Amino acid sequence: MTKKKIAVVLAGCGVYDGAEIHESVLTLLAIAQAGADYDIYAPDVDQHHVVNHLTGNEMPEKRNVLIESARIARGHIKPLTELKATKADALMLPGGFGVAKNLCTFAIDGAGCKVNPDIERVIKEFHSSAKPIGALCISPALITKVLGKIEVTIGQDEGTAAGINQMGGTHVKSNHGEIVTDHKNKIVTTPCYMLDANIMQIAEGAKNITEAVIKMI
Repeated sequence: MTKKKIAVVLAGCGVYDGAEIHESVLTLLAIAQAGADYDIYAPDVDQHHVVNHLTGNEMPEKRNVLIESARIARGHIKPLTELKATKADALMLPGGFGVAKNLCTFAIDGAGCKVNPDIERVIKEFHSSAKPIGALCISPALITKVLGKIEVTIGQDEGTAAGINQMGGTHVKSNHGEIVTDHKNKIVTTPCYMLDANIMQIAEGAKNITEAVIKMI
């Protein structure tokens, strides 16, 4: 039997300016433990900015999202321009501020944010192909901006939930490890570090969302 293939899109490397590392790695682990394969992609663009993860201060330098994401992928990564819905059975989006800074501008512009054209195309392709999409942490805000009338969760943050509702989505409150499934649109979401979580709770969320997405294929 052919293994299911999940396309995982990263937004850099590091919670404050890229992909959240725990969410990314534990999602990859969950995919492998579920008996599926993954390919990793990221946009070949400059980061919005670079943050010193020790101090939280912005740094006077530029970094590339694809090159930084390659740290998590151990070099096995492709430019997002190469991802087509025909290449995978499902799409998975870990979180981190890079999603809301590099894949879209939600962290800066809220509901009026702009979206990277490649990730917008990819999300629309998977959705129109009726292939499942999983989104962790802040990523549900991105897919809501692209798809509009969908049901998602980012946990319990009222400001982010209000932004999701403003973009046409319906936000559902959730807790650690819980998933919200929009069966009509084949979308599964989980809050992860949008809540005050520990790494075991992140692992639980990654496992639950991955299993739900794979069952939906």
